Amino acid sequence: MRIAVVGTGYVGLVSGTCFAEFGIDVCCVDKDADKIKYIKNGGIPIYEPGLDDLVAKQIKAGRLSFTTDLSEAMQGAIAVFIAVGTPPRPEDGHADMTYVQEAAREIAKNMNDYTVIVTKSTVPVGTARTVRKIIAEELESLGKPDIEFDVCSNPEFLREGAAINDFLRPDRVIVGVESERAAAVMRDLYRPLYINETPMLVTSPETSELIKYAANAFLATKITFINEIANLCEQTGANVQQVAKGIGLDGRIGSKFLHAGPGYGGSCFPKDTLALTQIGNTHGAPQHLVETVVKVNAQRQRDMAQRVIDACGGDVKGKRIGVLGLSFKPETDDMREAPSLQIIPILQENGAKIAAYDPVAMDEAKKHLDNVEWCKDSYAVAKDADALVIITEWNEFRALATARLAETMKTKTLIDLRNIYNPDIMRERGFHYISVGRQTINPDTETGLKKAS
Repeated sequence: MRIAVVGTGYVGLVSGTCFAEFGIDVCCVDKDADKIKYIKNGGIPIYEPGLDDLVAKQIKAGRLSFTTDLSEAMQGAIAVFIAVGTPPRPEDGHADMTYVQEAAREIAKNMNDYTVIVTKSTVPVGTARTVRKIIAEELESLGKPDIEFDVCSNPEFLREGAAINDFLRPDRVIVGVESERAAAVMRDLYRPLYINETPMLVTSPETSELIKYAANAFLATKITFINEIANLCEQTGANVQQVAKGIGLDGRIGSKFLHAGPGYGGSCFPKDTLALTQIGNTHGAPQHLVETVVKVNAQRQRDMAQRVIDACGGDVKGKRIGVLGLSFKPETDDMREAPSLQIIPILQENGAKIAAYDPVAMDEAKKHLDNVEWCKDSYAVAKDADALVIITEWNEFRALATARLAETMKTKTLIDLRNIYNPDIMRERGFHYISVGRQTINPDTETGLKKAS
């Protein structure tokens, strides 16, 4: 089988490469000639662990190719996946469908035989029908109204940093179609997973489109919920990690996405929660819970900046604040909606001098942050720092040599927004240690403060 993938961004490149791993002939197409040239020369335009090796493997095997010519990519393809960006429109938060609609028109111009057009991008409910209408109108205008086609919704559920495993070993595959013919094509494409008994849920396109938004909104709600509980823990003396474990052991709840921190970020949760609220308003079914999640998360990131200020005695003017971790999560260089993009500017507005380090996201961060001292490692960040802030829980931050930190820092204040360290141990080592939803530890007191900050 042969397929074409329109778009070589995160979703398109990962999906196309993994389909090739299934043994399918895949051609990825992108209008950006420089990007295609870069990939052909062995480069990878995104950071995703293991993707460079897998792309090289599939190119060498002859199953994965790249082009700027859609007609070339579609030659002999039974399915064409649309994996272009759907960023939120700045004026109202609705998903911008410009690129999806352009892709649909271009696909129609190059169709000669039955084709399944698959929306892999995250798109609003009703997009499959819109794409069908665009293609039908385009075929009519080209004098090719008899060409048969189907439109399918096949949302992705890829976690940045674990995308390859998520594609090759998913919890489920969602396919939204209107014909058994299209469903059969999709079953063939996902046959390796079907053999491994991965559940494939076949629905209507509208249901499939909504599943993606509902899934991400629910996970964002879990994150926001535990952050609210963390606030309550700080006021009552409870420990949010133990609370999360206690409720997570309930099989109806589960332990995932119950880690208190500075709020969610990235390319999916912020965009998809906002889009779901807009979809609800458009269809007269307001999503009040999700609207609240969006507001609470935005405030959460701002509150974390204030937490740093409070830890420094209420004033950071002229103080050197070291920041560890800039990307929205570990194992990615994605800076979209990262908490650091809220926290750092607020600290700078209050007069702080920022030194920062991230294992992967430094180059991306430089595009978004100004007046930052970019450091080569964690200890360079800590040198002469009045406070050290952990924003992203990269593995290399989990076992820092605290004795070395103590020697190099001006003031031994550590604000751990990811609860990496043990409060009692940090107290024993002389640190003023602030975490999230747990007791604040100050070495000048015997037991710390009942109220965490």
